Amino acid sequence: MKIALVAGEASGDVLGAGLITALKQYYPDAEFVGVAGPKMIAAGCTSWHSADELAVMGLFEVAKHLPRLLRLRKKLAARIISEQPDVFIGIDAPEFNTGLELKLREQGIKTVHYVSPSVWAWRRRRIVKIGKSVDLMLTLFPFEAKFYEEHNIPVSFVGHPLADDIKGKPNRANARKELGLSASAPVVALLPGSRSGELQRLGKPFLETARQLQSQLSDVQFVLPCARPALRPQLEQLQKEIGPLPLHIIDADAQTAMAAADVVLIASGTATLEALLLRRPMVVAYALAPASYKILIRLVKIKQYSLPNLLAGENTVVECTQDDATPEKMAPAVYDLLTRPKQRDAMLAAFADVHKQLRQGASDKAAEAVVKLLAS
Repeated sequence: MKIALVAGEASGDVLGAGLITALKQYYPDAEFVGVAGPKMIAAGCTSWHSADELAVMGLFEVAKHLPRLLRLRKKLAARIISEQPDVFIGIDAPEFNTGLELKLREQGIKTVHYVSPSVWAWRRRRIVKIGKSVDLMLTLFPFEAKFYEEHNIPVSFVGHPLADDIKGKPNRANARKELGLSASAPVVALLPGSRSGELQRLGKPFLETARQLQSQLSDVQFVLPCARPALRPQLEQLQKEIGPLPLHIIDADAQTAMAAADVVLIASGTATLEALLLRRPMVVAYALAPASYKILIRLVKIKQYSLPNLLAGENTVVECTQDDATPEKMAPAVYDLLTRPKQRDAMLAAFADVHKQLRQGASDKAAEAVVKLLAS
C-alpha cells in the first residue's frame, strides 16, 4: 500500500500526522510519501518537499509565487503518477491541491481532499472543478458537508482533531503561574497572527487596543505569543513604538496564553477555533492587504467570516473587519467581555455546544472514510 499526501502549512501538517497514524492501524506496512511538515515526517511520511513551500496567503501574495508553485505542482504530478500510489490525499492548500488532484484523477489515481476550501463562502463556481477532482471530500465542519451533499459530491464530515485534543476548559491559574502572570488581575491574550503580513496589519492596532484598555483597567495584563522566532524583532519594534505596556511576549505556546486569559483578541483563522474549544471569550479581527480585500469583498457570499460565528450559526463573537479593525472598535468589545459576565457566559454556552458537535474522533473517522474509498 502506497499513500501520497501533500500538506500545506502547519495546520495541514498536524492533520496529516493524525491521519497517517490512524491509517497505520489499517495498513501497518503502508508507505507514505509526498509533501510534509515535521509532524507528518515524524509519523512516518517521506517528504519530497517541505510543506512550507506551499505556505502563501492572499491573492497578490500568491500571484508573486505563482510560477514557482506551478513548477512545483507539475513536478509533483509527474512523480506521483510515476509512483502510482493507491490513493492521493491533498490536505488543505486548495488552490494547489485541487489542480493536482484533477491531474491525478484523470490518470486513474483515487483522490481525497482533507479540509474543505471555503467554496461555500466565495467563488462558488469552484465546486464544478472540485467535483471533477476528488473522489471524496473530508470536511472538518458539519455545515460544509451539507454544501457538498447539495452538489452530489461524495463527502464525509469527520470533525476537528482540535476538538478531540482539547477536552474542556483549561486551568487558568496554572497557565498564569506558568507565564508569570498575576493570579488576580485581568489578562487579555493578543494573537495578531502567525505571518509577517498579518502582524504588519494587526500588530499595531492590537497594541493600541491594549493601551486603551490599560487606561480603563489599570491592573490589566497582556500576553502575546510570538508564533515564530523570526517575528520577535517585528513585535519588539511595535512594542517600542507604542510605549510601555504590561505586555508579556512569549515564545509560541498560544494555547497557554489563551488558557491564562479572561478574553482573547485574535486574528481570524484556525486559532479562533482553538480559543473556542478552550472556552475563552474573544473578539475577532480580520485584515488583508488592501488590494486583496477590495477583490475579495466582491466575491464573498457570507455575512460572517469567523469560525465561531459560522459554527454557532449566529453572531456569537464581535467581528472587526478591515477598516473596523481599529482600537476604537476593538477596545470597547474587549472591555465589555471583561466587565459583563452575562455576555461572556452566553458566548461560552454557545462554544460548549459547538465543541460537542466537533468532537468526532476526526483522525479515526478520516481514516475510516479513506479505507472505505479504497475498498470500493
